Amino acid sequence: MEPLCKILVVDDEIPVCKSISAALESDEYKVDMAFSGAEAMKKDEDGYYDVVVADLMMPEMSGMELLQKIKEKRPEVQVILVTGYPAIRTAVEAIKLGAFDYIPKPFTPSDLRSAVARALGKKHLGAKEYANGVVIPPGTYCISSNSWAFVENDGSVRVGVHHAFLRTIKKILSFEFPEKDTKRYQGEAIVRIVDSNQQTHRVWAPVSGRVIEVNEQIGNDFSMVMEDPYKKGWLVRLNPLNLQDELKHLVLVE
Repeated sequence: MEPLCKILVVDDEIPVCKSISAALESDEYKVDMAFSGAEAMKKDEDGYYDVVVADLMMPEMSGMELLQKIKEKRPEVQVILVTGYPAIRTAVEAIKLGAFDYIPKPFTPSDLRSAVARALGKKHLGAKEYANGVVIPPGTYCISSNSWAFVENDGSVRVGVHHAFLRTIKKILSFEFPEKDTKRYQGEAIVRIVDSNQQTHRVWAPVSGRVIEVNEQIGNDFSMVMEDPYKKGWLVRLNPLNLQDELKHLVLVE
């Protein structure tokens, strides 16, 4: 059977590259490896890939540079960056430049497969269907295609999941919310969504803050999230920690 997609894994650390490749290899995925950005560009020219999974921090050509070069030639390719915690903000910036998503270390094989599954979900939808049909309220700040933040009059911040994210996953089975009074930092997972394929998808915190409320109503009615993700379907409310600085790294809907 022909694989449904071709994936290129790029990392200058050979053991890491092999480990990621092994986690993704299947009857449906054909996985190749490259050990530098330059080698990745050459391989992509020889045979186009549907998804590129690249380490953000590489010598000579970083994952960010690779992202920009590949997207210039082939805007349709889905790029997922692997990053350590100190580079989370850079990863958020990478999404503004066209990365589909990022995977923070440490991660599991399940994390990898979930991110790739969503990337392919976007590819199969096509750009028009992926972005069409939902109006994001003006004044909303987004990690594009992942999460959003809206600053309330009292200074608190409502957080939810981007409608484009929802279009790339299967039927929602459950939400995993953070505990009240715990802190989440920009770029960390704030909510996890488990779908009908038993895959867990992470919604990133668009801003840092202390959790002051979760939307318990959606626990009994997931349709609120699917049908009205920017109002009734919000997920968490935060007391922000570093709001004005962090909003600069998000995309503002005007």
